[in-house]
Amino acid sequence: MNPLRIHEHFASLQDPRVERRKLHQLMDVVIIALLAVIAGADGWEDLEDFGETRHDWLGTFLRLPNGIPSADTFRRVFEALDPGEFQRGFFGWMGELCESLRGKLLAIDGKTARGSFAKEAGQGPLHIVSAWVQENALVLAQLAVEDKSNEIVAIPKLLELLDLRGATVTIDAMGCQKKIAAAIVDKGADYVLALKDNQATMCEEVKEFFTHAEAGGWRDTPHTFDETADKGHGRLEMRRVWASSAIDWLDPRHEWKGLRSIVMVERTRSVGEQTSCERAYYITSHAAEAAALSARIRGHWSIENTLHWTLDVTFHEDQSRIRSKNGVQNFAALRKLALALLKRDASMPKLSIPRKRKRAARLDDYLLAVLCGRATP
Repeated sequence: MNPLRIHEHFASLQDPRVERRKLHQLMDVVIIALLAVIAGADGWEDLEDFGETRHDWLGTFLRLPNGIPSADTFRRVFEALDPGEFQRGFFGWMGELCESLRGKLLAIDGKTARGSFAKEAGQGPLHIVSAWVQENALVLAQLAVEDKSNEIVAIPKLLELLDLRGATVTIDAMGCQKKIAAAIVDKGADYVLALKDNQATMCEEVKEFFTHAEAGGWRDTPHTFDETADKGHGRLEMRRVWASSAIDWLDPRHEWKGLRSIVMVERTRSVGEQTSCERAYYITSHAAEAAALSARIRGHWSIENTLHWTLDVTFHEDQSRIRSKNGVQNFAALRKLALALLKRDASMPKLSIPRKRKRAARLDDYLLAVLCGRATP
């Protein structure tokens, strides 16, 4: 890919500006913004500063008919761009990098853009639900909702955007809904859904099943078991997983399309003399294979530990004061695409994402290689 090939992914992107205001090419604005975010930009002024300091270099592959856009121009363009159109371009690009979802884990979870509230307009912070491919470390789609409770509405819309065939979709308790499970199965995928108070009766029945089976030493309960341990930095974490397909007793099982197994996960964490233990429960359309289910359940948290943590700590998303709904969504897409491209860089596997961003800020050749997917060993 070269920088100009990016146009292919945005062929349908409509320029929202009136003709007399089009002093800068739309794709120039988009490409400069993406390069700037890869290189450490966090806001509109950063985009302008990046462009001004890289003007001559950018001019070797961009048109720049009127120089570098101002911070206000970047802001107005991204606030006016339709998030659906903009994200179709970016996430179509991500889909090309990801290729097929077959055999992969797609984790769905939401994150609140805490700095996006606007008191004077009565606008609370936006909550953005993302679909994260663990194996490729990239986001395939995102949707913004007004608050976390609306994830239930957003998740089916998100699923509709994706070709899920052969994937395993993992969602926390908020998304443990019959319609969502059916939508996943109807699209040729499997699910692993966390079971908590939102399905209180079913959760209690599953908990009682495992309690009874454990009390009986598992003698009369068909099941599989897996145990793993992690040790480091003065802590020890044990994970024990039991899975069973003996669910004929479960009254609502027929209401959950594709339901095959139930799962209990026990996490025991020891730090010094302090020990804590918690149990969590899941339902799944997969067979009761404890080791495989343990890996999938643990894999779900990569969306929190790899995506959300990095967006906050490295890309400073929670500190951003971009407030317009379109601006919040479109800049969030820029961050996620920048993160995916930086993770895809295999030329320096030992470098952290912050160090890669600093390197991109210093070296034009490296920055362009990351954008074009050429930063390989």
